[in-house]
Amino acid sequence: MGMEPELRCPISTDLDAIRGLVRGYAGRGGLAGERLDNFVLAVNEAVTNVLDHGGGAGTVLARGRPGGVTVEIADTAGLLSAGHLAAARHGRARTEGFGFGLWLIQHLCDGVDLDQSADGSRLRLHMDVREADVRRPAGPLVRHEAEPEWPDQPAAGTG
Repeated sequence: MGMEPELRCPISTDLDAIRGLVRGYAGRGGLAGERLDNFVLAVNEAVTNVLDHGGGAGTVLARGRPGGVTVEIADTAGLLSAGHLAAARHGRARTEGFGFGLWLIQHLCDGVDLDQSADGSRLRLHMDVREADVRRPAGPLVRHEAEPEWPDQPAAGTG
């Protein structure tokens, strides 16, 4: 799994481009399938929060780490706090626009943490590579005699 040292891009309204960059980077880091999709969705939610509630400016930074991938979403406004994360995790008050997106992020990722400083907020999303994520070559589709006919196939001997 060859990973570039890091991926860095500015936050912009071009969410398709950001999702594509993160998907490619995390995929090269070993994530695949539903876990890769979930991670990309979580990053999209975090970037959308920056655009809608976090001053609209910041950076996406992805780094490979032993056993997984971490994406850091930094915003310059610094409005996101640990209190927002805690409230969203437990489905409590949705204040200042932060709410469902933070709840979703915390349920999609293996880990989420936050630093808040005078420079802004840094939300870090972690996803571990699991055995099921490792890409394997697809084998041939094998039907067993005990299985019913495929719905779009004619019954044996009628086609």
